[in-house]
Parts: sequence; C-alpha cells; structure tokens
Amino acid sequence: MSATLSPLITAQKLIANSKIILIDARAGANAFETYQNEHLKGARFVDLNRDLAAIPENPANGGRHPLPSPEDFSKVLSSLGISPSDHVVVYDDKNGSNFAARFWWMMRAVGHEKIQVLNGGYQAAIQAGFPTNSGIETFEKTVYPSQEWKLLLADIDEVEKARKNDQNIVIDVRDKNRYDGLVEPLDLIAGHIPGAINVPLTENLDENGFFKPANELAEKYKAVLKDIKPENTIVHCGSGVTACHTLLAMDYAGLPIPKLYAGSWSEWSRNDREMATRQTE
Repeated sequence: MSATLSPLITAQKLIANSKIILIDARAGANAFETYQNEHLKGARFVDLNRDLAAIPENPANGGRHPLPSPEDFSKVLSSLGISPSDHVVVYDDKNGSNFAARFWWMMRAVGHEKIQVLNGGYQAAIQAGFPTNSGIETFEKTVYPSQEWKLLLADIDEVEKARKNDQNIVIDVRDKNRYDGLVEPLDLIAGHIPGAINVPLTENLDENGFFKPANELAEKYKAVLKDIKPENTIVHCGSGVTACHTLLAMDYAGLPIPKLYAGSWSEWSRNDREMATRQTE
C-alpha cells in the first residue's frame, strides 16, 4: 500500500472531497453510451480497448488486452486532463474487477501515487447520494510527462520458467470453472497454465461486493504466498485485466505488488505451450 494513500476510497470520502478527478471505467459493448446516459457527476470516460490496451491483430502476440506503451498511456492521461499531482479516483460497476483496477495498476505503474479505486463501485456512490450527470463532461487537457512501467511485469517465457520452479508461484485469478477447464467464455481453449494455482479474485470481496478488510486479505495472501518473494510471484487472469483486482487487493493488504503477466491465458493458450485441460488431468 502507498505510504500516504490507500488504494481504495469509500463513497462517503469521495463525496467529502471536491478536489478529485473522477474516471468512469465501466465495461460493456455500449459502455460509452451508458456513460453518456448517466455517470457520476464530473467523471471522465476511459475505454479499455482504446485507452488501456494495444489490441493486436492476433491475440497470440500479447493476449487480448496487451498493455499500451507507457508513452501512449501518458497521452491518454493528457487527454483526460490528468497531471502527475492530481488526486484521481476510478470506478466501474463490477467492484473494481473490470477496468477500474487495470487503470489503477497502470497509473501506479507510471509512478502516479494519488490514485484510488472506489470501493463498491458505481452502485455504492449512488447509494451514498453522489450526484449524477449525463452527456460528456468538459475539462482542460494537460501534458502528462512520459514515463516507464515501474511495477513488475512478466512475459510468457518468464512464466514458463516460473511455473516449474518451487521458488516461484503463478496465481490464476479466474473463476474456478475456467481454471478447471469446465467452461471458457472468452478464449479458444479451456484450462490453465500447468503449475499455476487458482485464487479467484471474487474471494477478495465480501457478500456485499466490497473489498474484505485489509487484515483479512493480508492473512489470506500471506498463507498463499508463504515465503515466496514478490519478484517471484506472478499474477494473471484471462487477458491481464482482472488480475489487477488481486494486485490491488494485495496492495490494500499492505503486501508488495507482485508481477503482472499481462498476456495471461489468452496469450498462453494460443502459443503451443503446455496446458492443463479437462482432458489432460
């Protein structure tokens, strides 16, 4: 966790702070239309495919949602009117498990410290009485200085080595049915990376869709990681988006942020790598 700022903010604290830049990162095919119809007042819209990823022609090259270059992401931040000193809060309507956590990770990865995810998401803000607006918000653009990714990343070859080394751990945060190879709604093959363990991101949340207390998450992940070092811990999902939810949970728990395998299962399963499927187990 940042020494000065929690990665999460409550709706009540958001309402009480008028000097925050709000980012709407809700998902879905009609996300921008949804934003235009209604969003938290003042929020600026960010799109996964356009702003938070560099979509390749072939997902075998980096997966379905590879990271853009840090330079291109700096241009996105500039277009959103964000400066390095700004306090930014991002929300979605899936408790951070869609695009909000990805935006949070990317901002932290370029060194932006004052970035938080709205705990409970859009619904929590509405229930707390946060005002809404429609249309498109107007704001002044900035020039966000170009940076490098400063958080740890792993590529497919590193994952190949790590999964065979007992000094490393590879964590798959997808639903258990996808990990077990029972269903695959997005990628071509159902299954998981052999050697990876399954810790579904849904376990980060309580029954009301809020993140569990930091001490509870710390106890959970310390038991999972045991003595594995952060630089030897790799977290992935289907395409490098929802994995960021678990990275956020670990940061909230006061643990170091491990490596993100952005290519994730969508890249691995398209590259003739060994796979654990329902048929092979």
